[in-house]
Amino acid sequence: MMNMNTNGAEPKQPVRPERTQIMTTKEIAKYLGVHEMTVYRWLKKGVLPGFKIGGRWRSKKDLLDAHLVQKMEEK
Repeated sequence: MMNMNTNGAEPKQPVRPERTQIMTTKEIAKYLGVHEMTVYRWLKKGVLPGFKIGGRWRSKKDLLDAHLVQKMEEK
């Protein structure tokens, strides 16, 4: 049985920020349709936004999408 407020409505859940997917180089390569070595080069040169966790490159999907949109708007 669900907990109800005194007015009969369901209690509100706290609003949490939406999590974004953290992608591996393999996932980034598949997403962009390029070879994984290309992704490594782009991350190392700073062409794509990314960071290392435990010595392995990662990127947040929302940052990657925002970066790609910005690059498309520059042209």
